[in-house]
Amino acid sequence: MTDVGRRRDHNEDAFLVDPDLGLFVVADGMGGHAGGGTASALAVETIRARMRAARDADPGLFANAVPAESSRLPEVLRQAVEEACRSIYRAAQDDPSLAGMGTTVTAAVVGANAGFVAHVGDSRCYLARGENIFQISEDHSLVNEQLKAGAITEDEARSSRFRNIITRSVGFEEEVLVDVMGLEIKAGDTLVLCCDGLSNLVDDGEICRIATAEPLSEAPEKLVALANERGGDDNITVIVIKVGG
Repeated sequence: MTDVGRRRDHNEDAFLVDPDLGLFVVADGMGGHAGGGTASALAVETIRARMRAARDADPGLFANAVPAESSRLPEVLRQAVEEACRSIYRAAQDDPSLAGMGTTVTAAVVGANAGFVAHVGDSRCYLARGENIFQISEDHSLVNEQLKAGAITEDEARSSRFRNIITRSVGFEEEVLVDVMGLEIKAGDTLVLCCDGLSNLVDDGEICRIATAEPLSEAPEKLVALANERGGDDNITVIVIKVGG
């Protein structure tokens, strides 16, 4: 689900749910009314096209039987995000009205036994298992850099006026460093991909409770509603993925 929130007049987020590939993407665009929405949409379209082309060229690429440590999927996913970065950058060079646009990208390929996440920016990927939730991605943000340096506390981070400043994005420059993570997947796991419009207003424990306890069809809507109840000061996008047996 994606929602404009209560403070913005347009939605610059984009998302992808492709069960056929097991591919899920959240992109939070930036760069003005035209630029942000263009960047996020272009990221989602490019990643999906690149991953589909990779599967068509190698039908075994997404096979669950392939051990995670020998899978080519992490590198293919990284290349898809890198290609999205180049596409967005070149589009901005061709159209002055789009200058400076970029987007976060958090993309996950989820199989029966393993998952891979490619990440740039401050959107997030969480893994909820039982009553515990783990943030798989690391925020590329000024506030997170301050936290790691011990310059501010977590309470100060939550209210910092700098919390929307990111230190890495897709498309602002022609190349970007992409974080790629692998994780073991178990039956009963829940994954959540979301933008900071959710994570800035709903804490990890609340995300875990709603994503795991609510029916799959209702969990995204309830998470978005909670963020809106607390002000909805940004666009809100969330994908909830439940792993079956």
